[in-house]
Amino acid sequence: MTTSLLHSAPLGQTVAALRSGQLDLHAAIDAACDRIEQVDGQVQALLPEPGRRDRLQRAADALLALYPTPADRPALFGALLAVKDIFRVDGFATRAGSALPAELFAGPEAASVARLRAAGALVLGKAVTTEFAYFEPGPTGNPHALDHTPGGSSSGSAAAVAAGLAPLALGTQTIGSIIRPAAFCGVIGFKPSLGRVDSAGLVYFSPTLDQVGLFTQDMAGMTLAAAALCRDWRGLPAAASRPVLGVPVGPYLEQAEPAALRAFWQQLGRLAAAGVAVQEVPVLADIAALTALHRRLVFAELAQEHAAMSVQHRGLYRPRTMEVIEIGRTVPAEELAAGRANIARLRAELEAAMDAAGIDLWVCPAACGPAPAGLHATGDPAMNLPWTHAGLPALTLPAGAADNGLPLGLQLVGRFGADEALLAWAAPPLWPVS
Repeated sequence: MTTSLLHSAPLGQTVAALRSGQLDLHAAIDAACDRIEQVDGQVQALLPEPGRRDRLQRAADALLALYPTPADRPALFGALLAVKDIFRVDGFATRAGSALPAELFAGPEAASVARLRAAGALVLGKAVTTEFAYFEPGPTGNPHALDHTPGGSSSGSAAAVAAGLAPLALGTQTIGSIIRPAAFCGVIGFKPSLGRVDSAGLVYFSPTLDQVGLFTQDMAGMTLAAAALCRDWRGLPAAASRPVLGVPVGPYLEQAEPAALRAFWQQLGRLAAAGVAVQEVPVLADIAALTALHRRLVFAELAQEHAAMSVQHRGLYRPRTMEVIEIGRTVPAEELAAGRANIARLRAELEAAMDAAGIDLWVCPAACGPAPAGLHATGDPAMNLPWTHAGLPALTLPAGAADNGLPLGLQLVGRFGADEALLAWAAPPLWPVS
């Protein structure tokens, strides 16, 4: 019998059972490792690890010894965590999806990994990333259709959660590398506000704009993980009313494929019929200029990060990565400074538009369409770029399917620093999306 590549793995429910002892941690690890052996040879979401099962069982022994009493167990007790291979993790090599020697990327464990471990998570393993979190893909297929991309650069993280290999995964977003793959793989992706998560311990693409985020299958689990990961988490506010949604109409929205836009407007029609206020707000008229500015900013920072390595190891870099490093080297210092200064300017512009229109959240497609066919590219991040540039918190929720049956996502974007309100409004059963 063929094993399905999709599998339920709700983080919230799983952790509750592990914390109470209703679910045995050793049995949960065996089940996860069995599933990896059954399906990851096809999906290729995780980097191979000899002895994974034995390592995890030893880690489970240590965790149970530390927290023998269910009432004392932390929020993510026993949660199996897949970690994108641009995060440094103690006990694991870091290659950042590249052929470069792992010693070049050695260093202290990433702060985000340490925080999740402190909350009780166990590292299941490293997840496949595109090379240096840009566009040169790894071997990962989309669990919904293996001949389609899972998105990138957090390819393995999104696919691992969709395939039920891990109930929780870490990723990063510099343009669209959490929200887009989450949408393509039919899971929930959350990119917190810029600065809400400590990015120390990453192999950086862009130190200014690399933003750490999460993948889960469920909002209850996402809320648990976000509370553990984000600085100064305040808890979810009581959602007294449904949010007023603003649709960013104009050149930005027109970048989406016609079929994706039809599905998006149908979703909004269902929301409006359920009593959610939706209004159109003209914004981002200069999206082409913003896209060029953002790309040159992050390319320049990538070139700085790889100034020495890309000379010493040039032959080990893949073509598209070297191409953007070469572009980045041409960006003058004054242009780079202007690009960085534009982050606050755009954020203020978008939040002023929210104030003027009386909206609580932006709503838009999470990607230009469903996952494209082929594994040679990871899809267009155009729907994510402006929100990433402004550092606003963004969330994608599964929202139906395209005509070909592949998942679509609905992207919600909140005010800077109001991550808790965004998650509170997104939690069911406040409003329907599918």
